[in-house]
Amino acid sequence: MANVFSSQDTRLSAGGRIVLPAIWLGLIIGVSLIEAPLKFTAPGITIPLGLGIGRLVFTAMNWVEIVLAVILLWSALKSHVGTGYRQLTYAVIVVLIAKVAVIRPLLNTRTDAVLAGTDDGGSNLHLFYIAADGLLIIGLIALLVVAVRRWVTVQPALRDATHS
Repeated sequence: MANVFSSQDTRLSAGGRIVLPAIWLGLIIGVSLIEAPLKFTAPGITIPLGLGIGRLVFTAMNWVEIVLAVILLWSALKSHVGTGYRQLTYAVIVVLIAKVAVIRPLLNTRTDAVLAGTDDGGSNLHLFYIAADGLLIIGLIALLVVAVRRWVTVQPALRDATHS
């Protein structure tokens, strides 16, 4: 078995450069774009209940994103990986760090205040989180395009010699 910690590129790391951004993209679409907005339209969901569920879901999602980012970084640091892919990977990770280390703590403070009844919940702070997810979506799609273009080649169709 090949040493996964070596700098040599392997099928595992090459596959990871395609699969990991796809999984991460699906996670963001599923949670941020589908679950989060729909949660507040469900019957019986109050603002405090929705905020509590949201905090649990987004905390779990952020941990999964961190794991995916670490593995993606590992696959991007292998030899023979293009500079463009590495730079996109770094950019995606910087956005993730800003989302998790800066925006989420600010949102948690607001959520605490709303749950404690000291804040009415009116804030545009969540727009920064949405913007970060938007940047991640763009970056992950770009990573997928770059990875697929490198590893998947399309052969031109051969003309049937009998129909020439």
